[in-house]
Amino acid sequence: MRSFFYLFCYIYNIIQLAVRKIHFLTSCICIILFSSLSIAQIPGLVNYNDEDGLNSSYTYQIKQDYKGFIWIGSDNGLFRFDGKEFKQYGKKEGLRNIEILSCIPLSNGEIFIIPFLNDFAYIKNNKIINSKINKELQKIQFTNIPGLAWNKDEVYLYDSYNPKTIFVYKEGKVRELPLFPNYQKKSPLPIIGFDFDNRLTYLHSKKGEVIIYNAITKKETAYPIGLEKNISLLEHNGIFFARKDKEITILKRENYSLKKINTYKSKENIHNIIVDKNNKLWLGLENGGVLFFDQPITEKLPPPIKLLDNYVINDVLVDNDNNVWFTSVKNGVFFIAEKFFRNYINLPIKNNSSHITAIAGNANHIFLGYNESYGGIFHSNRIDNIYFEKNGKTEHRGIYANNDIAIFGLSRKVFLYDIHTRKKKFLKNYFLKNIAPYTDTSVLLCTPEGLTIYDFVKKQSVDISVNERVYSVLPYAKDSLFMGSFKNLYKFNIQTGKKTLFLEGYYFTDIKKLKPDLYIGATNVKGLVLFNNKGLIKEITEKDGLATDKIKRVDVEGENIFWASTNSGLHRIELKGNTVKINTFTQTDGLPSNVIAGCIIRKDSIYIGTSKGLGVFSIKKLLTQQKFINKKVVINSVVIGGKEYFDLNQELAGKTPDNNVILNLSFPDYTSQEKISYQYKIEGLNENWQTSNSSKIILNSIPPGKYTFKVFGLGYNGKQSFVSTDLPFEIKPHFWQTWWFTILMMLSAIGILSFIIILYFQRRRNEKMDALYYEKKIAELELQAIKAQINPHFIYNCLNSIQYLLYKKDYTETENYLEIFSQMIRKTLHYSEKTFMPVKEEVEYLSLYLDMEKLRLKDQFDYTISVSEKVNGNWVIPSLLIQPFVENAIKHGVSGLKDRKGHIVVSFEHIDASLCITIEDNGVGIDNKYKSADKSNSFGVKLSQKRIETFKQLFETNIILQINTLSERQGTQIKLYITPYENQNTSLHH
Repeated sequence: MRSFFYLFCYIYNIIQLAVRKIHFLTSCICIILFSSLSIAQIPGLVNYNDEDGLNSSYTYQIKQDYKGFIWIGSDNGLFRFDGKEFKQYGKKEGLRNIEILSCIPLSNGEIFIIPFLNDFAYIKNNKIINSKINKELQKIQFTNIPGLAWNKDEVYLYDSYNPKTIFVYKEGKVRELPLFPNYQKKSPLPIIGFDFDNRLTYLHSKKGEVIIYNAITKKETAYPIGLEKNISLLEHNGIFFARKDKEITILKRENYSLKKINTYKSKENIHNIIVDKNNKLWLGLENGGVLFFDQPITEKLPPPIKLLDNYVINDVLVDNDNNVWFTSVKNGVFFIAEKFFRNYINLPIKNNSSHITAIAGNANHIFLGYNESYGGIFHSNRIDNIYFEKNGKTEHRGIYANNDIAIFGLSRKVFLYDIHTRKKKFLKNYFLKNIAPYTDTSVLLCTPEGLTIYDFVKKQSVDISVNERVYSVLPYAKDSLFMGSFKNLYKFNIQTGKKTLFLEGYYFTDIKKLKPDLYIGATNVKGLVLFNNKGLIKEITEKDGLATDKIKRVDVEGENIFWASTNSGLHRIELKGNTVKINTFTQTDGLPSNVIAGCIIRKDSIYIGTSKGLGVFSIKKLLTQQKFINKKVVINSVVIGGKEYFDLNQELAGKTPDNNVILNLSFPDYTSQEKISYQYKIEGLNENWQTSNSSKIILNSIPPGKYTFKVFGLGYNGKQSFVSTDLPFEIKPHFWQTWWFTILMMLSAIGILSFIIILYFQRRRNEKMDALYYEKKIAELELQAIKAQINPHFIYNCLNSIQYLLYKKDYTETENYLEIFSQMIRKTLHYSEKTFMPVKEEVEYLSLYLDMEKLRLKDQFDYTISVSEKVNGNWVIPSLLIQPFVENAIKHGVSGLKDRKGHIVVSFEHIDASLCITIEDNGVGIDNKYKSADKSNSFGVKLSQKRIETFKQLFETNIILQINTLSERQGTQIKLYITPYENQNTSLHH
């Protein structure tokens, strides 16, 4: 019902709009004259106007939507405020009529716009939909300002004076509902309210009755009002307000009558009636100002508090955080945060706006010194001013007070004030820097010339020369002082005049004692200094959490707790062992200003002197300030790839190369007073948090992928929103950036690379095969050449033997030799054509050869050929390989023996997977134990070595030749290790 009540009030106000504008022109000059004074009446009051982007003369109704935005109707369009900037909706944006009386935020996110006459419109996804775009809106036509009500996502519009049909708007559609069946026969009954839950309509009859029509039962019931007939009647949640001129009566339905529960008569005509979300009453006055009743309307109304005397207030909104907004005539919109407002309501002092530069207190009073030549005494919720100089501009530097007197120290004069007689007395001209208590009857005055002790009982003063400009002082023992100059802190004894440098390099502005032998000092540039009689203990600076290192004053709450006053707010510091806990309080916590002169602590109450007046707070309530701001960042729209999205529930996707993302943000925390920033990161891209003061976050060249934009709002004092706002989005790749294309390219690249590698190695293999082919050809030719060398060599040796026998004329032996020689020739010619020959044939060949040689040498040696059982006689070995070594054993081993008969042993054994052939003689031997074949002078051995190398190359047959001396002059052993030794398939003929 609140929705209808507000709109009904505004209808009545708009009817008087033309008259009020004329009246306003006559009173405008007077209001302007007092405007600055009126704004200063409430500490923390903010005025938004043209300079802030609210460029309008008249502001009408003000609303808050479900996201927390503030909407303001004006004579220059509709404005939306997000705590940082005003967004205007006018003709350029699609409004056909820019005289906007109000708007209705609906639950589906739409904003229904109420113009002065017809031309209705609504905002959806940040776009204005007018009657040209949506023809449904053209159905709604009135000859005067319509009555309005709304419920969730529906708007009800009807004729204010003679309603017959109700137009219902919902999600772009308009339908008509008849008021009730018999209405056509009745006289006009203005609607004064609806009860949507119970389907009731409230109407006002000319008989002075409230007619309640039940849409379910189709029945109507009359309730007599019991007041004059010529009244304006409004309804709010079953409570009725009857207004006539300066008087308002509040009634409640009870049985079948309306019972009067409250009455208030104003001194001025009542301009409008507003009931806020807390069910409290506000009355706007025709000649300026608004009355606030700080109790629910169902309880007895307390005396009202008047605010903004010099401004005509059109509407009042108490928002979701209990901040208060006022729309006005010709003065924009006023705002006051909830803490400022409660502080003002609890302490509604009209003259509490002066700049306080000094503060002190006794048991019953708070003494204030201003930046002009007058002071004030606060007691019983009022401030009594004391004027020391007419039109004087000298500010206060310090105040001392006890229960009888107060000493007001101005920058050039000092005055004594008697609290009981309320008389003031000029004492003396001083260029005063500070005042500090000394004894029970005296104070210390700090001046550029030194110190002065003033006894206010004896009315005597004593000047003490210290050769320093003294800015602060504190007695710490009898006749002993801590004395602060512009550069250092000294210990000074009044009796002896002795001055000792104590802490060098500190400009102390104030010094206080926390407990025995523990002191706290405020400095001009080095924060707070904790020290004792021995020296410095600790510095507390910005690094520890202070807003600034320039401290003006300290005030002690307890042995470990004190308050520090600065131009950037008020700090409460608690010492906890070696650590400190710092709470910071500023204007956004309800302080009248951030410029603090000092404070006075009385139990749980703290009196704070600021540049905009005195603030009185509960310490417990100050300390219960929230660590987080109970709000979320609102993402108004997202631009991806040049396309702007307002509906963030849909898929948000862009595509490279249009991969820039722009996010338009709002953080509607109005108590931060535009001091708003954002902390964000892009999950999936970068895990680092970034901070921006701009509400427009621009992300350039985002690579393809799925991301989540995560953002916190940051308000005053760096407070963060309690939870982040998360927005997923995607940058889709072109087909060449997709995973399947990447895999395809990788496979293609692998295929091409593999093809190239295979082609390369195939070519290398072919080249190698060609090389091997030619190498084999060469090797075959070499082998044939070696064999060709072996045959002549063998024949030559045989012919030499035959020649020798003929020379000796031993014809019988020659005949035998020739027979054996012929067999040898046949076998040699046969095996010389073979590459390999079996072991058993090699044995036969060697036996034949040794018999022939034995015959030639007249049995100078014997021989033995043995084949191990492990050796298969069919195993093959290179042909004619062993004979040259046997020949060498005969020729160079046993043929020259004189003292013994020679003996040659040839054995075939299977050792370690190799065929081992041993040729051993008992000849003269060789010098070295191991002799390589190339050092032998035997032509046959050299040929055999060449054959071994050729066989290795052609057939990959591993043949190892080893020559050993058995003992000195006791023979030579030759070993041949051949692997493999099985039957081989070669390209050579066998």
